[in-house]
Amino acid sequence: MQQLPILFFFTFGAAFLASLPPGLLNLNAAKTSVEKGKANGIIFALGIAVAVMLQTYIAVRIAKYISRNQHVIEVLLQLALVIFFILAIVFFIKGRKQENRPLVLAETKKRNSFSKGVFLALINLLAIPYYSGLNTVFHAHGIMSYRIIDEILFILAAGSGTFFAMYLYIIYFNKWEHKTKSFSKNSNYILSGLMVLLFVITAIRLFN
Repeated sequence: MQQLPILFFFTFGAAFLASLPPGLLNLNAAKTSVEKGKANGIIFALGIAVAVMLQTYIAVRIAKYISRNQHVIEVLLQLALVIFFILAIVFFIKGRKQENRPLVLAETKKRNSFSKGVFLALINLLAIPYYSGLNTVFHAHGIMSYRIIDEILFILAAGSGTFFAMYLYIIYFNKWEHKTKSFSKNSNYILSGLMVLLFVITAIRLFN
């Protein structure tokens, strides 16, 4: 029981730091907040957190299997490669369409923002090997065992750390309202460029 606070702290920190650099999820959280309001941004972030907790549960279940079968990681990376390529094109096209379109804050159902957050987080397939690797390291150092309490704490910490990082993006872009119009118009290009970068990084990791 003594290692539980350490487990939560380390997992929360790992999830927060992994979600903090500009990426598909946090930029979309900021974009949703800018275009549809802060409440929708928070709901979007909650959707991401729920999806991350689901991925973390899967990661815990298959941590041993992944560590013994490199083929599983290769399949996940190949699928991620295709998804990043498609998303790069989609965001670029959206950016072209939005270039001359005025910014309008649309009233959108919070349920739609939640489902979009879940969907975007679920297609981030790299989260599963990331949390599987993290789980394996913690287990090797005696920080985590495979008791139910350890697994629940690990999953909750991963979700809460991710949500906190998303929330910081939402707050930051809402405080800089005079920059939100420019951000909204350029965010699709930023996301498209990010997808290209992730595509290259994933390809290097896959084929190197």
